[in-house]
Amino acid sequence: MSCLVLLLFVATASTFYVSGFDPDLEMDQIPDEEARAREYLDYLDEEFSKWATKSSLAEWAYASNITEENLAKKLAVSAEAAKFSKQQWLETIKYPWTTYKDPDLRRQFQKHSVLGYAALDADKHEKLEQLVSDMSSIYSKAKICDYKNPNKCDLSLEPELVEILRTSRDPDELKHVWVEWRKMSGEKCRGMFEHYVALSNEAATLNNFTDNAEYWLKDYESPDFRDQVARLWDQVRPLYLQLHAYVRRKLRETYGEKLVTARGPIPAHLLGNMWSQTWNNILDISTPYPDKEAVDVTPQMKKQGYTPVKMFRLAEEFFTSLNLSAMPQSFWERSILQKPEGRELICHASAWDFYDGKDFRIKQCTRTDMSHLFTAHHEMGHVQYFIQYRERPLVYKEGANPGFHEAVGDVMSLSVSTPKHLREIGLLEDDASAGEDYEATINYLYLQGLQKIVFLPYAYLTDLWRWDVFKGKITSENYNCEWWRLREKYQGIEPPVDRTEEDFDPGAKYHIIASVPYIRYFVSFVIQFQFHRALCEKAGQFDPNDPKKPLHECDIYRSTEAGNLLGKMLQMGSSRPWPDAMEVLTGQRDMDATGLLDYFSPLADWLERDNRESGEDIGWEPTEKRCVQTQEELGFEESDDDRRTEMQTDEPRSEEV
Repeated sequence: MSCLVLLLFVATASTFYVSGFDPDLEMDQIPDEEARAREYLDYLDEEFSKWATKSSLAEWAYASNITEENLAKKLAVSAEAAKFSKQQWLETIKYPWTTYKDPDLRRQFQKHSVLGYAALDADKHEKLEQLVSDMSSIYSKAKICDYKNPNKCDLSLEPELVEILRTSRDPDELKHVWVEWRKMSGEKCRGMFEHYVALSNEAATLNNFTDNAEYWLKDYESPDFRDQVARLWDQVRPLYLQLHAYVRRKLRETYGEKLVTARGPIPAHLLGNMWSQTWNNILDISTPYPDKEAVDVTPQMKKQGYTPVKMFRLAEEFFTSLNLSAMPQSFWERSILQKPEGRELICHASAWDFYDGKDFRIKQCTRTDMSHLFTAHHEMGHVQYFIQYRERPLVYKEGANPGFHEAVGDVMSLSVSTPKHLREIGLLEDDASAGEDYEATINYLYLQGLQKIVFLPYAYLTDLWRWDVFKGKITSENYNCEWWRLREKYQGIEPPVDRTEEDFDPGAKYHIIASVPYIRYFVSFVIQFQFHRALCEKAGQFDPNDPKKPLHECDIYRSTEAGNLLGKMLQMGSSRPWPDAMEVLTGQRDMDATGLLDYFSPLADWLERDNRESGEDIGWEPTEKRCVQTQEELGFEESDDDRRTEMQTDEPRSEEV
């Protein structure tokens, strides 16, 4: 999953950087109040853009080379920017912007009127920045010992642990990796996270929000946003339950009833991913039609000499084929497209806007494989968004809502991942019957489902947990147990071992300790199919009344009609509320999961039939894994386990969760 780096500056500066625009002196020269306000906004945009560029450069330097020196520079620039923001904010709030007739003026002032974390006093702001940086550093530098060689203790998340989880089928090795990673990452961040929550909430209240959850949700501009998201989950939940039941059966066939029960949650360490957020790495032991060769162009990529640069050049060609923009030369000179030797860096894939209309970059520790080929297109989708709205004022240089940016990146991957496209670019052999092969189609949609459908409950619950943390409904005394309650409720998974409140499993996820809101990904994984359906119709690749043009086979490659429509929406940035941007692209004003359901309808029918024929239970019973306060309370674990075994009965099954 990519992380979009957007450093939004909605405010002001130190007394050293006093505003060069004096509203009192300028009043007589500009008699019209709104014209005067417009000139002030032009000044703000110029000054904030300079600070945004400066701050982004310092952030990039640290993220691409984690040293104490770069951290000190980053924090120093951040402190200066916060001072400038606060000083300028004091000028901004003098303007009676709520009375202006020009809706664009009101919108820009509304965005500038929220100071953000700079509302904290200087010491607290520096402390908040330091906490997030320290937690991110712990995460990025975390290493564990090898299960097979305990003296080898240099295994990083990327690439070593990712590769073990992807390829190993030894449940003990997988459990070792799962447990040890959490010890070396999340557990070490627990105390810092508590302080981070307190400071984040304090900043939110200074901005007139009740807590940091409400502050994070401001960019969705919908008072009923949480209800909207809940409705989306209700739309897709039945499909997830069917997929969960099928995968559980396949894992039970692989690992046995003792490890994977017929009616319980799925053990998290068996799903091929450190966070169980996507399950595509267990395709080899769960594919519906194993005699049909899965689509994997990795061997062909290596045979054809693909490099990270060549992968990104291919992504660029996809965008230019849509009549969208090529990457500037500086992109190729300044991006980090493969992991450099000899330094620590944040490997998490990210796209960067430096807010000068010219400098755009990607940082990705790229592997030469099919998965990272799709990620390259995703990340470049972010950059394309940056390029398209580069002429907008700084406050509009963001997605229509935070989910839009992620959705645009993934829309490209939906086309690129089709066998049709992979054949077109020479990475898959031509097969005249490919589109008519039902078994191959189910295998393909199943692989997509292991990434797209499976991710939805994880993306949803991650911020359900954080919203309740910020609101005080979940306290530090029950961080971990509440995390696992939500993971069981929504995902139907359980930890491989009992957990305690001395653990901090949420903190083993980058976005949580790096203070990156996550609901944007849930939104994006739904609306990307809305976008895809609209673009495919525009490209003449999808017709709901023509079974020969199903949505899952659509590839918008080389469709300038689709590209022009997409570009029109991208150029808006956040200059209008997101329903307006949605309407430009799709003709709809609401988020809707029917596009996703259309895309996966053949798989949904197949799963329901297969689960029914196999007599598979849908849903799950409560886990037998425990979550308690301390490790000491687990001292009687063995005897408790024995007692539970003796007490097991064929009790009536609980309701589906």
